[in-house]
Amino acid sequence: MAVVSWKEILLLTGMVVGCYWNSLSCGFVFDDVSAILDNKDLRPSTPLLNLFLNDFWGTPMAEERSHKSYRPLTVLTFRLNYLFSELSAASYHLLNVVLHAVVCVLFLRVCRLFLDKPSSLVAALLFAVHPIHTEAVTGVVGRAELLSSIFLLAAFLAYTKSTGSDHSIVWAPIALTVVLVAAATLCKEQGITVVGICCVHEVFVAQGFTLPMLLDTLRQVVQGKDGFPYAVLQTLLKLIVLVISTLLLVIVRVQVIQSQLPVFTRFDNPAAVSPTPTRQLTFNYLLPVNAWLLLNPSELCCDWTMGTIPLVESPLDHRNLATLAFYTFLGLLSLHSLRYRHSSAKTVIMALSLIVLPFIPASNLFFPVGFVVAERVLYVPSMGFCVLVAHGFRIVSHKGHLKKISWLMIGVLLTTHAVKTFNRNWDWESEYTLFTSALKVNKNNAKLWNNVGHALENQNNYGRALQYFLQATRVQPDDIGAHMNVGRTYKNLNKSKEAEDAYLMAKSLMPQVIPGKRYATRVAPNHLNVYINLANLIRANESRLEEADQLYRQAISMRPDFKQAYISRGELLLKMNKLTEARDAYLRALELDRTNADLWYNLAIVYIEMKEPSEALKNFNHALELNPRHKLALFNSALLMQESGEPKFWPEANRRFLTYVEEEPEDANGYFNLGMLAMDANENAAAEQWMRKAIGLQAGFRSALFNLALLYSQSKRELDALPVLDELLRHHPEHVKGLILKGDILMNHKKDTRGAKVCFERILRMDPTNVQGKHNLCVVYFEERDLPRAERCLEETLALAPNEEYVRRHLSIVRNKMAAMSAAGQPLTSSEGAAASAKKEKPKRGKEGAEEVAEGGEEGRGTDAVGSGAGDEKNVRKSSAESVRGVGVDQSESLDSSQSEKRTKGRTMQFEPQNNPERAKYPSTAATCANLY
Repeated sequence: MAVVSWKEILLLTGMVVGCYWNSLSCGFVFDDVSAILDNKDLRPSTPLLNLFLNDFWGTPMAEERSHKSYRPLTVLTFRLNYLFSELSAASYHLLNVVLHAVVCVLFLRVCRLFLDKPSSLVAALLFAVHPIHTEAVTGVVGRAELLSSIFLLAAFLAYTKSTGSDHSIVWAPIALTVVLVAAATLCKEQGITVVGICCVHEVFVAQGFTLPMLLDTLRQVVQGKDGFPYAVLQTLLKLIVLVISTLLLVIVRVQVIQSQLPVFTRFDNPAAVSPTPTRQLTFNYLLPVNAWLLLNPSELCCDWTMGTIPLVESPLDHRNLATLAFYTFLGLLSLHSLRYRHSSAKTVIMALSLIVLPFIPASNLFFPVGFVVAERVLYVPSMGFCVLVAHGFRIVSHKGHLKKISWLMIGVLLTTHAVKTFNRNWDWESEYTLFTSALKVNKNNAKLWNNVGHALENQNNYGRALQYFLQATRVQPDDIGAHMNVGRTYKNLNKSKEAEDAYLMAKSLMPQVIPGKRYATRVAPNHLNVYINLANLIRANESRLEEADQLYRQAISMRPDFKQAYISRGELLLKMNKLTEARDAYLRALELDRTNADLWYNLAIVYIEMKEPSEALKNFNHALELNPRHKLALFNSALLMQESGEPKFWPEANRRFLTYVEEEPEDANGYFNLGMLAMDANENAAAEQWMRKAIGLQAGFRSALFNLALLYSQSKRELDALPVLDELLRHHPEHVKGLILKGDILMNHKKDTRGAKVCFERILRMDPTNVQGKHNLCVVYFEERDLPRAERCLEETLALAPNEEYVRRHLSIVRNKMAAMSAAGQPLTSSEGAAASAKKEKPKRGKEGAEEVAEGGEEGRGTDAVGSGAGDEKNVRKSSAESVRGVGVDQSESLDSSQSEKRTKGRTMQFEPQNNPERAKYPSTAATCANLY
C-alpha cells in the first residue's frame, strides 16, 4: 500500500481550506439551534454522564419525545468547543473543516488499496470539493458524519491488516477494528455499517472469491464432495467474530433506545405513513433521487421533507422509469464486479459497498426515518461514488487519444465543484439565507416557508413573517405548525382575534382521541403546544381564566408527561391565587424533569406567594445548584435573603448580587441592591459607589436617587443630598418622601423655611390627606411664628389622624404657647423669643420622631408605598433617625417601579412556546420550560 505523502496531505488540506474558509463566518442555523444553542449537555454545569443518557439533542433517551439518535462522542466534541469558546460559531465551524480534511486524507489512504496513485488522488480531491458535503461540513450538526467517517475509515484500514504474510489471522487489528466500529457508532449510527464493508473486502478482495466460486464451493459442501477449504474456514472465523461483535453493538443500541423507535409524523416523512404500494414505490424512487444529487449537485436544499418530493402513488407514474434505470445500472455493476477476479472488479465491488451499505440505515427501505432526503447522509456513500468516477477516469486516461481530454474534464469537474461548494457555503450564513436559498429549489415544502418566517420573526419583522406563514398554510393546509405560527405572529402584531382564530384552526386539525390508542403515537409532541398557546392568549382576558385552565388540562389529559402544560398551568393557577394547586402543578412537572433549573425557580416563586420564604429559598438554591448562573434565581434569592433582615444571610446575598451583575452588567437593579446591602452593613462608601453606578446606568432611578440622598443625610452630608434630591424630583416631581426629606434639609440646615414650605405644600396639592406633609407644614408655620395658623393647621391634621397622640400633644403645646403669649400681651403672629420657647416646649425627637415616621409611612423594598398604609409592608427598613425641627422623614425607600417589576418578572412565568416542529427536521429537544418575562 502506497503511503500518503506530505505534499498530497498539503494539497488536500489546501483544497478543503480553499472551499470552506468562508464557512467560518456562518452562524448556527437550522438543526444547530437545537443541537448547540438549546442543548444543556454542552454546558460545564451538566454532568458528563448525561451525555451517555441523553440523545443528540439533549433529551433523555427514556422520554417518548426523544429522537433516539445516540451520539455521545459527537456531543462531547461540542462540549469541548463550548469549553474553549462557548457559543462562538467560528470555532465550531473551524473544527468541522479540520475534521473534513482528516477524512479526506484517510480516504486517500483507503483509495490507495484499490486505485493507482493518480486515480486515488483524483478520488480524494473530488471528495474534498464535492458540493453535496456542504451540509455535513458547514452545518455544525454534520460533525456526526465527519467523526463517524473518521472512525469508519480507520476501522476499515485496521481490518485490512488482519491477515498476516503467511495468510494467518492477526487478531490485534481485528480487536482494534471492533473498538473503532464502536467509536464510529457512538458518533453516528451508520458507523456500524463498516462491518459489512469489511466483510465484502475480506471475501471478494482479500480472499479473491467471486460469486461463481462461492456458489461452486457451497454446492460441493452440500453434496458432500469436499469440506470447506482452510482459507474459507479462516475467512468464516474472522467474519463470525465481526458479526458477533456487530450483534452485541446492535443489542446495546436497542437497549439504549429502550426498544422504542422515535415518533415521526407524516409531515416529516409522508411516504412512511402511506399505504401500499405508494410507500414502496416512493421509497424506491428516492434511491435514484439521491444518486442524481451525487451526479448533479446543482440544486441543493437543506430540507426535503413534506411536499418536496410528491408521492409515487401509481405503478404507471413515469418516475418509476428512473427507479428501474437505477436498479438496472446497479445490477449490471454488481454482476460485473462479482463475476471476475481482476483488479477492476475488486475496485467496483468496494466502491459499491461504500455506496450501498452506509446508505441502508437512511434509505427508509427497512425502517422509516425522520426525513425523505438528507444531503448529509450522502457523505460516506459519496466516497464510493468518487472511487467509481476515479476508476472510470483511470480507464479513459489510459487510452492515449483520450488522456488529455480526461485530465481536462477532471480539472473542469474539480473546479466547478469547488466553486459550487464555496458559493453554497454562503447559503449557510444565516437561517434567512439558508431557507430562502432552499425556496429557490423547492416551493412546495411548507416547512421552508415556515422557517423563512421564523428567521424574519427573529428579526422582529412580523409583517413579512406573517406572509410566509400564511403561504405555508396555503402550500400545506393541514400543517398544524403553520397555523400555530400564524397565530403567534398575529399575537405579536396585537391582533388577538385573528390569533385566536388561527390557533383554533390548528386545534381542529389535531387527531382526535381514539379509545385504546396512545395519543402521542399519532401526533408530534410539539403540536400539543397549540393548547398552550391558545390558553396563553385567552387568559389575558380575566373572564376567561377558567377556559384557559380547561385547555391546559386537556393537553395534560392527552399527554400526562407534557411538562410544559404543567408549567403554564402552574403560572395560571398562581394568577388565580390557587397557590396549593399551582404548587402541585410544579411538583408534577419536577417529577418529569428534576434537572430543570427554571422549574425549581418557578416553585420558589409560588412559595414566596404562599408566605413560606424558607421553602422559597430552598428551591432557589436547587435552581442554582443546577445552574449557578441562573440570573433570576440569583437576583430573587439574594433579594429574599436581603429582605429577611438576618445579617447572617447578607454575605451570601452580596455574593449572589455580584454574580448577577456579572451576568447582567447593564441592569441597574443589581447595583442598587448591592448598595442597599452596603447601607444595611453601614458601609457607606461602598453604598455610595453602588448607588452611583445604578444611577449612571438608569437615569432617574427613583429608589437609588432617594436612598443616595438618604445616605448623605444620615452621614451628616445634607448639603450633598440636595442636588440628588433635585434630580430625583426633576424625574419624579410627585415623590412624596423626596419632598419631605428636601423640606427637612432646607429648613433645618439651610434655614430656608420658604423652600421647605413649597415642598410640603406641593405634597398637599397631590394628597390633601397626607398626614406627614400636613404636620410638617404646621411646623413651618410654627417656625414662621404664625401661631394661629399653626393651631388651625394642627387641628386639621388631628381631624385627619384623630388617633395620633403626637399631633394632639403638639397642638396642646401650641395652644399653651398662645395662651401664655396672650396673657403676657404679646402678639401671636410675631413674638420675640418665640423660637426659643418652641425649642424648650416642643417634644424631643426620638421615640416620638419615630412615631412620626411610622405615621408618614415607610417605604419597603416590596412596593412604592406612600402614606400611612406603607407602614404595613413586610419589607420595611425601620429607622429612628430624627429631624431637629420635628419634620418627620422616613429613612428608607422602596424599590422603584423597575425594581418591583424585577420580582414581578420572576412571578409571571408566562409560557409561549416558540419551538415549532417546522423549525427543524427534528423536534426541539431543549424547549425551554417557561419564558420568564
